[in-house]
Amino acid sequence: MLRTITVGTCVSVQGMLVKTFPDGKISVRVGNTIYKGQPVTKAA
Repeated sequence: MLRTITVGTCVSVQGMLVKTFPDGKISVRVGNTIYKGQPVTKAA
C-alpha cells in the first residue's frame, strides 16, 4: 500500500508501507531506504 508521511516539519516522503508503530507513526520504503514519520491525513 502506498502511503505518504511527513519527516520533520516540512519534508514529505511517499513509499510502500512497511510497519505501523504504537505511537501512531509508520515507516515506508523508498528503494532501499526506510523512513519513519507521521502519516499524512486524507483530505475531504
